Amino acid sequence: MDEVVGIQAVRAALREAPALARCLYLMKGRRDARYNELISLAREASVRFQTMEEIWFRRRAPDIAHQGVLLECHSRTLADEKDLKDKWPEFGNEPLILILDEITDPRNLGACLRTANAAGVDAVIMPKRNSAPLSPVVLKTAQGGAEDLFLVQVTNLARTIAWLQGQGVWVLGADGEGGTVWDTMDSKGPTALVMGSEGKGLRRLTRSLCDHLVSIPMLGSVESLNVSVATGVLLYEMVRQRAVAAKTDGS
Repeated sequence: MDEVVGIQAVRAALREAPALARCLYLMKGRRDARYNELISLAREASVRFQTMEEIWFRRRAPDIAHQGVLLECHSRTLADEKDLKDKWPEFGNEPLILILDEITDPRNLGACLRTANAAGVDAVIMPKRNSAPLSPVVLKTAQGGAEDLFLVQVTNLARTIAWLQGQGVWVLGADGEGGTVWDTMDSKGPTALVMGSEGKGLRRLTRSLCDHLVSIPMLGSVESLNVSVATGVLLYEMVRQRAVAAKTDGS
């Protein structure tokens, strides 16, 4: 069973995946417009709800800013390699894919998923091993960004990258030593962005499979950006390039 915690994350879950919701819990004694909206969404989805004392939330979600809201859900089943191949034709001629290679910090994963949603990413691919699970912390950090993303877990990331390249996808890996500076990369066609782990970055095999390595120069004293921040920088440069290309083609 999964738990979604926090007003924004619960609102998104009730809107985007109501069939997974089981029970909505609200803090006793609190009633405002946002709470009333959640109750309305629960009723529309035929999801039962009940009020609980504050101590119940502290015990159930001790390390999360729960805001007096918790939604119990049936466990979400992530897509696999076969699902990715089956859905691939729906992505069109210029898919944008985000690959997260061993992101283990739940807050980083949640932030990456939120950015991926905002940037219109078609699919997010993660290895089954050494990746943070879709925990309440991930969903809370994503703030509703995870619910309608196409999330794929694969057993062999190298094989999946090779398959993507076979579909004509240009694979760009984020790497501090990359020879291509972020604002000079070409991401106007089918593109996959690969982000490595928080500490070590891209694994050696993953790095070797990328068509190009892209770097974000550091102009101050820090050596690198947080992985979720770097994901945002690179994804939105890709979005910008695609918008410019679409405008040029349409003129």
